This record gives sequence, C-alpha cells and structure tokens, in this order.
Amino acid sequence: MADDRHYHRAVETLARPDLDALIDERVRSTVRYAQEHSPFYRRWFERHNVRPEAIREHEDLRDLPIISGATIRRYQPPQAKEFCFKSVPWEAVFTVNETSGTSGTPKSFFLTWEDWERYAEKYARLFVSQGFRAGDRVVVCTSYGMNVGANTMTLAARDLGMAIVPEGKCTFPVRVMAQYRPTAVIGSVFKLLRLARRMEAEGFRPRDAGVARLVIGGESFAPESRRYVEEVWGCPVYNTYGSTEGTMCGECTRQAGLHAPEDLVHFDLYDPGMERFVRDGESGRLVYTTLLPPGEKAGTLLINYDTEDTCSVVSRERCGCGRTHMRIDYPRREAETFLLAGVPLNRVDVEAAVFEPHNMAYLNGEYEAFIYGGDEAGETVLRVSMECLDPTRVDPGEVEETFLAALFRSVPGLSAVYEDGSLRIICTVTPPGGLELHRAPGRPKRIVDRR
Repeated sequence: MADDRHYHRAVETLARPDLDALIDERVRSTVRYAQEHSPFYRRWFERHNVRPEAIREHEDLRDLPIISGATIRRYQPPQAKEFCFKSVPWEAVFTVNETSGTSGTPKSFFLTWEDWERYAEKYARLFVSQGFRAGDRVVVCTSYGMNVGANTMTLAARDLGMAIVPEGKCTFPVRVMAQYRPTAVIGSVFKLLRLARRMEAEGFRPRDAGVARLVIGGESFAPESRRYVEEVWGCPVYNTYGSTEGTMCGECTRQAGLHAPEDLVHFDLYDPGMERFVRDGESGRLVYTTLLPPGEKAGTLLINYDTEDTCSVVSRERCGCGRTHMRIDYPRREAETFLLAGVPLNRVDVEAAVFEPHNMAYLNGEYEAFIYGGDEAGETVLRVSMECLDPTRVDPGEVEETFLAALFRSVPGLSAVYEDGSLRIICTVTPPGGLELHRAPGRPKRIVDRR
C-alpha cells in the first residue's frame, strides 16, 4: 500500500544487507524456475555445464554466459520451431507482446497476469517517487499495443487511484487539456514540445494548463532538452527507462539517477568488449536478469540479458528520498552510437548541442542528422539540420557556431578530428516542417548513417 512517499516502503527502504539477501533468494528462485520451466534454459544450462543449484548469490550470475536479443530471435519462429523462451503453458499466458523490432525481427514475450502485476508495481513505485497521488489525471501519449509501456502505466494508475486519459498518441485535440485539466502528461521530449506549440497556437499557454509534472519514457534525452521542456511547461520533467523485457527504472523527485527495483530486476555492467565487469561510476553495458519471487510464475524470464544499452551506477547509498535501491545513470542505446573518424557519437550528444540554451531562442528543438562518407579517403561528413521558429530571425552562422561549441564540449574527441579534416560538420537551418523525418513513415530516426 502506498504512503505519501513510497509505494512499498518495507522493500524500497530495506537496508543494503537485507536487500542483498532478498536479491540472493530471488536469484535462486529464478534459476530454479528457469531450470524447471524454460526449454531454452534447460538446454542452455546443460550446454554450458551450469549446475543451477550452484547459483546461490547474485555474484554467481557473473560466471554465467550472456545472451542477447539475437539469442531470443534465434530460439523463436521462424528460426526455431517453437518459442523456447516461453516458460508457461498457453493456458497460463495472459498476453503476447513484442518489442518494436527497430533493430530486427520483433522479439516475442509471453506475460502471465503475475508478470503484469510485477510490471505494474515497478511503475507504481516510480509514480509515487515522482509525487503522483490519488486523484491525479494523467494523459498517456505512449503507444497502446504490442509494447507494454502504456498498459503497464495504466495498471499502475489503477493501484494508485489515478485517472488515465489513454490517448496513445500526442495528436489529440487541445480541448482535452482544457476540459480534463490533466495534472501530468507522459510522452517523449518532442511529443511534449509539439503539444505545447499546438496549445500556444490556440492561445492556451502550457504553463497555465495545471500540469504539475511530465514523464518522459522510452528514450534517452539530454539534460539541455529536459531544461528546455521544463521551461516551456513550467514543471519538473522526470526520466524513466523501461522495456518489454521488464527493465523499469525511474527518477524520484531528487532527479539524481534512476532507481532500479532491485528486488525485481538485477543489473550488472560489463565493459563494452564484454570481457569484465566495471566498477561503480564506470560506464558499461547493462546486463539484465529477471528476479522472480518464490512460488510465482513468469511467462518469459531472462538471465544475463544484454540490453545493448550503456550506463553507469550512480550510487548504492540511501537516496535523499529514503530509498535504498541503487541508482543508475541515464542509459544510452548502443544502436544510437556511431563512430565518426574513430570517435563515438551518441544521438544524445547531438541533441544536447541542438538544445544549447542560446540557440533555443531561435529553434524549436526538432532536428535530424545524417552521416556520410566524404569525398576524400577517410573523410566523414556529419550533416545536422535544425528547425527554426522564424527563418527571417535566424543567423545560420551563429546557430552553427553555438552548436559546434556545445558538441565539442560534450564530445571533446570530435574537436581534434574536425580540426585535422577527418570530420566535416555541416549545419543547416530549416523552417518548420522542413526536415526529412516529417515525411518518413513510422517512428522518426534522429541520426541516420548513410555511409
């Protein structure tokens, strides 16, 4: 039962030794369940000479091999005859869900009702930590469908006494904001900014809408874009991280990293070469393990699953909000990191430079970037296009200068390859609607590698 500050105080504020003991109990329960119910893990344990009964503590997981999204796809149709990760009979499956498939064939997940209850509890904890209360009215602008995010938030709201306006998309009429006076909106940075622009066009200032908080999920974003959205709406913006696999984490009101529900999920961090574990504070690949309470069922569980996201552990100490569960830095997707003349550049680095405060007096935040091979051998070209509010008021040279200075502060290594000519950066400014992504179907990609 939620109190004023916690959804499940007894668990969320456990002392570290007690929390570690609970995690170890659930590691044993998870491995035992995998051995007894998962066709994939029965064969996997045997193939890798793993004795399930020898896995006693969370540190023991580090001795096990790592699986990936490619592993899941390899052990499901059409590559396999059956769904080898399905760990319950069909009569126990409540829903079948898929990932978006943006990086290949969608991965299939089979969720029992118990899975949904655990997912909902993870989000309920996040909502309470962000100040949500009974009576809040929340517009959900994330997709209802094969992904789990929107439905999970809706179930969590049921448990907290919150009312949901299940829009799914952020193209709903502005009258929704005026009529229902929502106290929160959940969406992406760009959905929230477009909604704000539509409201302003109809004479309804976002700051006057009564929205007390915004939640951004499903994507990484830069601190600069967070600050800008907070300025536009006049309320705090909270970050969440989640996936169909069940990796639900989120900020509390302290905005000092994402709390991981350690009694329900376990994270380890490997170096990018997947050769060693990294220490707290170092960046590494996020490896996820389902934690299953004894006696409960899971339709699909994962052990040592490479999320292909990178982050670091911020702290395992008690947070100012009272929670003891560890906090991780904001994950970045490996698929959104590109090598430019040997220097890694992530989408968030580009976004941070676009949202540099000096530029946002002229820009609306919309941007896209393309990477090309240059005319000279070994040359790389990065072309960044940014939308402006009014083309007549913009000095493109000034925008480019501000963008480059911010980008080189964020990724110092780019400055050297830019100076020696290995990297060419072209900045252009377009009027609203002038970007290619507005004409492309489906979810827009902010960076496209066309080499």
